[in-house]
Amino acid sequence: MSITVEEKQRLMKEYATKEGDTGSPEVQVAILSSRIATLTEHFKVHKKDNHGRRGLLMMVAQRRKLLDYLKGKDEARYLNLIQRLGLRR
Repeated sequence: MSITVEEKQRLMKEYATKEGDTGSPEVQVAILSSRIATLTEHFKVHKKDNHGRRGLLMMVAQRRKLLDYLKGKDEARYLNLIQRLGLRR
């Protein structure tokens, strides 16, 4: 259900704001989006996994908080990130 180490490193490299960046909002949102997509596929098969669904909802809320933070801090970075990730808002 979680993403692989290689996938995580690829996301960190792709969305990093500078060399060695692992904790910027962009990287965190990208990793959360990947995990959310993986879990969404999991729930298509395992419809009754309500404990896992709770974790998914917590991840979605965390991603929303990070996006709200980024929008308040630097709207240009926010707009660039949601466009790159293909998120609705």
